[in-house]
Amino acid sequence: MKICRIFGPLIFALVLSSCNQATGGSSINVSERSNEVAESNLNLGIAYLKRGEYEISLEKLNKALEADPRYTPTLNALGLLYQKLGDNARSEGYFKQALGIRPNDPYTLNNYGQFLCTNDRFDEAQDAFLNAAKNPLYETPEISITNAGTCALKNNHPDTAEKFFREALDKNPKVPVALIQMSQISYDQGNYLSARGYLQRYLSVSKHTPASLWLGIQIEQQLGDKNTLSSYALLLKNKYPESNEAKLLQESGIK
Repeated sequence: MKICRIFGPLIFALVLSSCNQATGGSSINVSERSNEVAESNLNLGIAYLKRGEYEISLEKLNKALEADPRYTPTLNALGLLYQKLGDNARSEGYFKQALGIRPNDPYTLNNYGQFLCTNDRFDEAQDAFLNAAKNPLYETPEISITNAGTCALKNNHPDTAEKFFREALDKNPKVPVALIQMSQISYDQGNYLSARGYLQRYLSVSKHTPASLWLGIQIEQQLGDKNTLSSYALLLKNKYPESNEAKLLQESGIK
């Protein structure tokens, strides 16, 4: 049977800002007003970025940058936006500018690591991800550690990837990307019961995708559970009939 391995997405990290400044009365000085403009436009820019409305996102982020040129979340968001637009030079420039102001900012380090991994600069990416995870103020270090694992897989180092995924799951047992990757790694190693266990844990926190269904089919074929295999196969054919995994299912002859 042809194997279709799962390569999970890298996880970007952005924090929506909020204006929590107390005015101390009815008057607001220029600095306070500028910060409020920066934060409100940043929040709008991130919202449009997540929706794929890049032109409006750029407009809002540029307004935020004009209001506060040294606000690292804005520079971080611009790095992500230009990465989406395929302008690697500008993307890296904004990430580096943000890190020049706050070298240990975990959100910027994580996103810069994502940029580096996408561009096959694997050693630099791993350093960025792990430096992000080391920051004691980072609330979700498992995200950067999972990204380090995904990047190691892309660099054809499954043993290193497994180490990072296990570390991420030690910190948070419910990271979907780490769970599905561990299921795939366990399957590749011939540890089919372990692969099933990780897949079940993944399904407790996330929904099936064509890739997870195909992985489940392969696992259950090895374990001989025809009922679960048929259930996965039916779901794949009915819900994702145009997917590559559905074509693999058809080619395999599994009913």
